[in-house]
Amino acid sequence: MLSRLSELIWADWIWFPEGHGWDDLKDHDGKVFPKTRDLWAVFPVALCFLVIRQIFEQTIALPLASLMGVRDKHRICASPNPILESHFCSKSKHPTQSSIEGLSKQTGSSVRQVQRWFRQRRNQDRPSKLRKFQEASWRFTFYLLAFFAGLAVLIDKPWFHDVKMVWENFPKMPLLPSQYWYYMIELGFYVSLVFSVASDVKRKDFKEQIVHHVATILLIGFSWLVNYIRAGTLIMLVHDASDYLMESAKMFNYAGWKRTCNCVFTVFAAVFIITRLIIFPFWIIYATGVYPLTLYSTFFGFYFFNGLLVVLLVLHIFWTGLILRMVIKFLPGNDIVEDERSDKEETESDDEDDGEQRQKPKNGHMQNGHAVLNNNHRKTD
Repeated sequence: MLSRLSELIWADWIWFPEGHGWDDLKDHDGKVFPKTRDLWAVFPVALCFLVIRQIFEQTIALPLASLMGVRDKHRICASPNPILESHFCSKSKHPTQSSIEGLSKQTGSSVRQVQRWFRQRRNQDRPSKLRKFQEASWRFTFYLLAFFAGLAVLIDKPWFHDVKMVWENFPKMPLLPSQYWYYMIELGFYVSLVFSVASDVKRKDFKEQIVHHVATILLIGFSWLVNYIRAGTLIMLVHDASDYLMESAKMFNYAGWKRTCNCVFTVFAAVFIITRLIIFPFWIIYATGVYPLTLYSTFFGFYFFNGLLVVLLVLHIFWTGLILRMVIKFLPGNDIVEDERSDKEETESDDEDDGEQRQKPKNGHMQNGHAVLNNNHRKTD
């Protein structure tokens, strides 16, 4: 039964256009083609990336951070309190006003002290600026090298200049050594990101990042299996084109280089929009999802591959919205770009503002110690 199921899953008509199949990917006459077993090499590559990353962050990123002036603020740790810790871990990191008042009575602390404890406790869980710089510098280094390596691999290839050439002689396109290493390194890096997700800096778009990593791994892996390698290399190059600019903007942000950060981020936003919202859909997806209809009848593999590309495109649109919001914030003045996806460290004034917002709706405006009856005052959340 299992062999029957395997035959059905790997049937030629599912993954290839009519008249083609897995037999086309067998080595012959000195020509080598991608194979499923090749993907096992991704795991030792991913492991190597994890080890190299630790060495890089300690021996290169830390001295670089010191050179660029990255400094962490001193954090006051929350005092041990079993009642507040239990509420923080099991119920909410952001308790409501009624919860704070209840916890105040349970612990014998003032409302202000409870608010301060939760602020300090939340700050303890936030990654330090130095930790963020280390991660950004590691990703910057990889994306920069990957982009120029990919460019070197593709610059002399005919499908780099004419994307329709990705289908020439499909699927009987022999594998080049440069394509093999480009694939293994890119796929190994994304697998390493999945392995390190628990320790990496958590951002507001954490779920979208996970979806992106999984879709990218499936896309690269699938394109390898069915020899969509020409299209796959173009897709990887387009994505790497802007990523190193984003990571470098983060590095300048953490170092406090405001104008440099703003300039680099502006360039990043332009490159991101051009590559992800123009080149990617109108050249890449057109070449993989529209042009093939003139050559072959549709099949499941065609829909699966292009479906993953559409998932990435949706994420690109989502991130473009965040990017434009950040660009708009600093255009009128010289303020530094703030990453919309990052949690900001809370300060004492945050508690004061929070307390004022909670008290206003409850007490209203006061005059000589008495509440003024006024139904036109502004409501706050």
